[in-house]
Amino acid sequence: MPEAPVEETPVQAEAHGRGCETKDLSETERQAVEEAIAGRVSAQARAIGSVNIKVYFHVIRKGTGISNGDVTDTQIAQQIAVMNKAFASTPYRFTLAGTDRTTNSTWYTSTGGSSETAMKKALRKGTAADLNFYTNNMGGGLLGWATFPSSYKSAPTQDGVVVLFSSLPGGTAAPFNLGQTATHEVGHWLGLYHTFQGGCTGSGDSVSDTPAEASPASGCPVGRDTCSTAGLDPIENYMDYSDDACMTKFTTGQVDRMESMVITYRGL
Repeated sequence: MPEAPVEETPVQAEAHGRGCETKDLSETERQAVEEAIAGRVSAQARAIGSVNIKVYFHVIRKGTGISNGDVTDTQIAQQIAVMNKAFASTPYRFTLAGTDRTTNSTWYTSTGGSSETAMKKALRKGTAADLNFYTNNMGGGLLGWATFPSSYKSAPTQDGVVVLFSSLPGGTAAPFNLGQTATHEVGHWLGLYHTFQGGCTGSGDSVSDTPAEASPASGCPVGRDTCSTAGLDPIENYMDYSDDACMTKFTTGQVDRMESMVITYRGL
Protein backbone atom coordinates (compact mmCIF):
# COMPACT_ATOMS: atom_id res chain seq x y z
CA MET A 1 0.00 0.00 0.00
CA PRO A 2 1.71 3.24 -1.04
CA GLU A 3 1.72 6.19 1.28
CA ALA A 4 -0.28 8.94 -0.34
CA PRO A 5 -0.91 12.62 0.35
CA VAL A 6 -4.26 14.29 -0.25
CA GLU A 7 -6.15 16.52 -2.66
CA GLU A 8 -8.78 14.48 -4.39
CA THR A 9 -8.85 11.37 -2.27
CA PRO A 10 -9.81 7.96 -3.65
CA VAL A 11 -9.87 5.61 -0.66
CA GLN A 12 -9.18 2.01 -1.49
CA ALA A 13 -10.65 -0.98 0.35
CA GLU A 14 -7.92 -3.55 0.15
CA ALA A 15 -8.02 -6.99 1.74
CA HIS A 16 -5.66 -5.86 4.50
CA GLY A 17 -7.13 -2.45 5.17
CA ARG A 18 -8.24 0.96 3.99
CA GLY A 19 -5.99 2.72 1.47
CA CYS A 20 -5.81 5.87 -0.69
CA GLU A 21 -4.51 6.98 -4.04
CA THR A 22 -4.41 10.73 -3.94
CA LYS A 23 -3.50 13.82 -5.91
CA ASP A 24 -1.19 15.89 -3.76
CA LEU A 25 -1.09 19.62 -3.40
CA SER A 26 2.16 21.02 -4.66
CA GLU A 27 4.44 22.40 -1.97
CA THR A 28 3.69 25.91 -3.23
CA GLU A 29 -0.07 25.30 -3.04
CA ARG A 30 0.22 23.80 0.42
CA GLN A 31 2.26 26.74 1.71
CA ALA A 32 -0.30 29.14 0.25
CA VAL A 33 -3.09 27.33 2.12
CA GLU A 34 -1.18 27.43 5.40
CA GLU A 35 -0.49 31.15 4.99
CA ALA A 36 -4.16 31.81 4.17
CA ILE A 37 -5.48 30.12 7.31
CA ALA A 38 -2.74 31.12 9.75
CA GLY A 39 -4.17 32.70 12.87
CA ARG A 40 -7.73 32.75 11.58
CA VAL A 41 -9.43 30.80 14.38
CA SER A 42 -8.63 29.72 17.91
CA ALA A 43 -9.60 26.21 18.99
CA GLN A 44 -13.37 25.71 19.29
CA ALA A 45 -14.00 29.33 18.33
CA ARG A 46 -17.64 28.64 17.49
CA ALA A 47 -20.09 26.76 19.64
CA ILE A 48 -20.49 23.03 19.23
CA GLY A 49 -23.29 22.28 16.80
CA SER A 50 -23.73 25.90 15.71
CA VAL A 51 -22.87 25.51 12.00
CA ASN A 52 -25.41 23.73 9.81
CA ILE A 53 -24.17 22.13 6.58
CA LYS A 54 -26.79 21.22 4.00
CA VAL A 55 -26.21 17.84 2.33
CA TYR A 56 -27.37 17.12 -1.22
CA PHE A 57 -27.35 13.35 -1.64
CA HIS A 58 -26.88 12.00 -5.18
CA VAL A 59 -27.49 8.26 -5.56
CA ILE A 60 -25.92 6.90 -8.73
CA ARG A 61 -27.33 3.47 -9.54
CA LYS A 62 -27.37 0.81 -12.23
CA GLY A 63 -31.08 0.16 -11.67
CA THR A 64 -33.56 -0.15 -8.86
CA GLY A 65 -32.81 -2.26 -5.79
CA ILE A 66 -29.90 -2.20 -3.37
CA SER A 67 -27.84 -4.66 -5.44
CA ASN A 68 -27.76 -2.00 -8.14
CA GLY A 69 -26.52 0.73 -5.80
CA ASP A 70 -29.98 2.11 -5.08
CA VAL A 71 -29.36 2.86 -1.40
CA THR A 72 -32.47 3.34 0.69
CA ASP A 73 -33.74 6.52 2.32
CA THR A 74 -33.18 4.75 5.64
CA GLN A 75 -29.49 4.20 4.83
CA ILE A 76 -29.12 7.84 3.85
CA ALA A 77 -30.68 8.95 7.15
CA GLN A 78 -28.39 6.55 9.02
CA GLN A 79 -25.35 7.93 7.18
CA ILE A 80 -26.26 11.48 8.14
CA ALA A 81 -26.70 10.31 11.75
CA VAL A 82 -23.26 8.64 11.72
CA MET A 83 -21.68 11.85 10.46
CA ASN A 84 -23.43 13.93 13.10
CA LYS A 85 -22.22 11.57 15.82
CA ALA A 86 -18.66 11.62 14.50
CA PHE A 87 -18.65 15.44 14.36
CA ALA A 88 -20.49 15.81 17.70
CA SER A 89 -17.56 17.64 19.34
CA THR A 90 -17.27 20.13 16.46
CA PRO A 91 -19.35 23.12 15.36
CA TYR A 92 -20.71 21.16 12.39
CA ARG A 93 -24.08 19.50 11.98
CA PHE A 94 -25.34 17.94 8.75
CA THR A 95 -28.90 18.26 7.49
CA LEU A 96 -30.24 16.42 4.45
CA ALA A 97 -31.37 19.06 1.95
CA GLY A 98 -32.41 16.73 -0.86
CA THR A 99 -31.95 13.36 -2.51
CA ASP A 100 -31.90 12.51 -6.20
CA ARG A 101 -31.43 9.16 -7.92
CA THR A 102 -29.79 8.77 -11.32
CA THR A 103 -29.57 5.60 -13.39
CA ASN A 104 -26.36 5.82 -15.40
CA SER A 105 -24.07 2.84 -15.93
CA THR A 106 -21.03 4.98 -16.75
CA TRP A 107 -21.32 7.17 -13.67
CA TYR A 108 -22.15 4.09 -11.59
CA THR A 109 -18.61 2.74 -11.98
CA SER A 110 -16.80 6.08 -12.24
CA THR A 111 -13.44 6.34 -10.51
CA GLY A 112 -12.79 9.89 -11.69
CA GLY A 113 -11.89 11.49 -14.98
CA SER A 114 -14.42 12.63 -17.58
CA SER A 115 -17.26 10.54 -16.12
CA GLU A 116 -16.87 12.20 -12.72
CA THR A 117 -16.74 15.63 -14.37
CA ALA A 118 -19.95 14.95 -16.28
CA MET A 119 -21.71 13.50 -13.24
CA LYS A 120 -20.91 16.42 -10.99
CA LYS A 121 -21.58 19.04 -13.63
CA ALA A 122 -25.07 17.60 -14.12
CA LEU A 123 -26.00 17.04 -10.49
CA ARG A 124 -24.15 19.41 -8.17
CA LYS A 125 -26.27 21.86 -6.17
CA GLY A 126 -25.68 24.76 -3.82
CA THR A 127 -22.58 26.75 -2.97
CA ALA A 128 -19.15 26.18 -1.41
CA ALA A 129 -20.91 25.86 1.94
CA ASP A 130 -23.06 22.91 0.84
CA LEU A 131 -21.92 19.27 0.84
CA ASN A 132 -22.65 17.32 -2.33
CA PHE A 133 -22.50 13.63 -1.48
CA TYR A 134 -22.37 11.08 -4.32
CA THR A 135 -22.66 7.29 -3.98
CA ASN A 136 -21.79 4.81 -6.70
CA ASN A 137 -20.08 1.46 -7.26
CA MET A 138 -16.61 2.76 -8.11
CA GLY A 139 -14.25 0.11 -9.40
CA GLY A 140 -10.80 -1.01 -8.38
CA GLY A 141 -11.71 -1.70 -4.75
CA LEU A 142 -12.08 2.03 -4.05
CA LEU A 143 -14.06 3.36 -1.08
CA GLY A 144 -14.25 7.06 -1.90
CA TRP A 145 -12.60 10.40 -2.53
CA ALA A 146 -13.10 14.08 -1.74
CA THR A 147 -12.06 17.60 -2.69
CA PHE A 148 -10.44 20.17 -0.43
CA PRO A 149 -11.93 23.59 0.46
CA SER A 150 -9.03 25.34 -1.28
CA SER A 151 -9.95 23.67 -4.58
CA TYR A 152 -13.46 25.14 -4.76
CA LYS A 153 -12.56 28.46 -6.35
CA SER A 154 -10.77 26.88 -9.33
CA ALA A 155 -13.19 23.94 -9.82
CA PRO A 156 -16.53 24.61 -8.13
CA THR A 157 -18.53 22.00 -10.02
CA GLN A 158 -16.15 19.25 -8.87
CA ASP A 159 -16.59 20.02 -5.18
CA GLY A 160 -17.90 17.26 -2.92
CA VAL A 161 -17.34 13.67 -1.82
CA VAL A 162 -17.88 10.38 -3.66
CA VAL A 163 -18.40 7.25 -1.57
CA LEU A 164 -18.86 3.56 -2.36
CA PHE A 165 -22.56 2.82 -1.87
CA SER A 166 -21.88 -0.38 0.11
CA SER A 167 -19.81 1.56 2.69
CA LEU A 168 -22.97 3.22 4.01
CA PRO A 169 -24.39 1.83 7.28
CA GLY A 170 -25.77 -1.65 6.66
CA GLY A 171 -23.82 -2.08 3.43
CA THR A 172 -21.71 -5.06 2.43
CA ALA A 173 -18.21 -3.50 2.40
CA ALA A 174 -17.18 -4.89 5.82
CA PRO A 175 -15.12 -3.87 7.76
CA PHE A 176 -15.84 -0.52 6.11
CA ASN A 177 -19.65 -0.57 6.28
CA LEU A 178 -20.44 1.50 9.38
CA GLY A 179 -20.46 4.82 7.55
CA GLN A 180 -17.00 6.08 8.52
CA THR A 181 -15.76 6.27 4.95
CA ALA A 182 -18.09 9.25 4.66
CA THR A 183 -16.75 10.73 7.91
CA HIS A 184 -13.18 10.39 6.60
CA GLU A 185 -14.02 11.98 3.25
CA VAL A 186 -16.00 14.80 4.83
CA GLY A 187 -12.96 15.43 7.01
CA HIS A 188 -10.99 16.07 3.81
CA TRP A 189 -13.85 18.22 2.46
CA LEU A 190 -13.53 20.34 5.60
CA GLY A 191 -9.76 20.64 5.15
CA LEU A 192 -8.02 17.81 7.01
CA TYR A 193 -5.06 15.80 5.77
CA HIS A 194 -4.42 12.16 6.66
CA THR A 195 -2.84 11.61 10.06
CA PHE A 196 0.10 9.91 8.34
CA GLN A 197 0.71 12.82 5.95
CA GLY A 198 4.47 13.24 5.55
CA GLY A 199 5.36 10.28 7.76
CA CYS A 200 7.57 10.93 10.79
CA THR A 201 9.18 14.16 9.57
CA GLY A 202 8.21 17.65 8.45
CA SER A 203 4.90 19.36 9.12
CA GLY A 204 2.87 16.17 8.78
CA ASP A 205 -0.87 16.82 8.80
CA SER A 206 -0.33 20.39 10.08
CA VAL A 207 -2.12 19.51 13.33
CA SER A 208 -0.06 19.55 16.53
CA ASP A 209 -2.11 17.12 18.62
CA THR A 210 -2.20 14.19 16.18
CA PRO A 211 0.97 12.14 16.73
CA ALA A 212 2.92 11.52 13.56
CA GLU A 213 2.85 8.04 12.07
CA ALA A 214 5.05 6.57 9.41
CA SER A 215 2.34 4.86 7.39
CA PRO A 216 -1.42 4.23 7.35
CA ALA A 217 -2.88 1.88 9.93
CA SER A 218 -5.07 -1.06 8.94
CA GLY A 219 -7.39 -3.04 11.14
CA CYS A 220 -7.25 -1.66 14.69
CA PRO A 221 -3.63 -2.15 15.84
CA VAL A 222 -3.81 -0.95 19.45
CA GLY A 223 -0.42 0.25 20.69
CA ARG A 224 1.02 0.81 17.22
CA ASP A 225 3.98 3.22 17.35
CA THR A 226 5.70 3.89 14.04
CA CYS A 227 7.33 7.24 14.93
CA SER A 228 9.25 6.63 18.14
CA THR A 229 9.36 10.25 19.35
CA ALA A 230 5.76 11.17 18.58
CA GLY A 231 3.63 9.00 20.85
CA LEU A 232 1.37 6.12 19.88
CA ASP A 233 -0.11 6.27 16.41
CA PRO A 234 -3.58 7.90 16.25
CA ILE A 235 -5.29 4.75 14.99
CA GLU A 236 -8.68 5.82 16.39
CA ASN A 237 -8.63 9.03 14.38
CA TYR A 238 -11.12 9.40 11.56
CA MET A 239 -8.31 10.55 9.27
CA ASP A 240 -6.28 7.33 9.52
CA TYR A 241 -7.10 4.15 7.53
CA SER A 242 -8.25 1.94 10.40
CA ASP A 243 -11.40 -0.19 10.23
CA ASP A 244 -14.66 1.68 10.72
CA ALA A 245 -15.20 0.20 14.18
CA CYS A 246 -11.81 1.54 15.31
CA MET A 247 -12.51 5.16 14.29
CA THR A 248 -13.82 7.30 17.16
CA LYS A 249 -12.27 10.78 17.27
CA PHE A 250 -11.22 14.11 15.89
CA THR A 251 -8.77 16.11 18.00
CA THR A 252 -9.12 19.70 19.17
CA GLY A 253 -6.37 20.66 16.75
CA GLN A 254 -8.24 19.08 13.87
CA VAL A 255 -11.37 21.02 14.78
CA ASP A 256 -9.30 24.19 14.86
CA ARG A 257 -7.94 23.42 11.40
CA MET A 258 -11.38 22.63 9.99
CA GLU A 259 -12.68 25.93 11.33
CA SER A 260 -9.81 27.86 9.76
CA MET A 261 -10.32 26.11 6.42
CA VAL A 262 -14.09 26.42 6.13
CA ILE A 263 -14.16 30.05 7.26
CA THR A 264 -11.42 30.90 4.76
CA TYR A 265 -12.61 28.87 1.78
CA ARG A 266 -16.24 27.83 2.29
CA GLY A 267 -17.80 30.90 3.88
CA LEU A 268 -19.33 28.79 6.65
